[in-house]
Amino acid sequence: MGNSLPYIPAKRYFTIGEVAELCGVKPHVLRYWEQEFTQLRPMKRRGNRRYYQHHEVLMVRRIRELLYDQGFTIIGARNKLQEATTQGDRTKPSLGTVLPDGMDVLDDDACFARLDEVIALGHENAASQHLVSVRQELFEIRDLLAEVL
Repeated sequence: MGNSLPYIPAKRYFTIGEVAELCGVKPHVLRYWEQEFTQLRPMKRRGNRRYYQHHEVLMVRRIRELLYDQGFTIIGARNKLQEATTQGDRTKPSLGTVLPDGMDVLDDDACFARLDEVIALGHENAASQHLVSVRQELFEIRDLLAEVL
């Protein structure tokens, strides 16, 4: 995947136009890919408007990489994604998102420890401030899930 794709902002939902811009494809291509890839299922609200979540933006980028950068056909890319999902070794099952080479799915303690390491570097910039807020939100989510479960 090229480095020319923009950073994905920390938002819960993205419109089809935003996803098209973030992934470097046209909206009609996204609608077509929804038909071809069962893993890609954005939420539809009033007027059939599509809202993509962060993991679906990552999935679109992965599909784009397979089709445009690696030269897979639609069928080949579908099989590759399905293979990665069924193997489970590089996929977080709850999100269905394929992780980049060299990354493993971490448990929550390891994720928080890694976030603490990055934050401890002390960089006073927007990215580190963003990580602090993400960390806090993750703690809140973990606590809410612990109450429910």
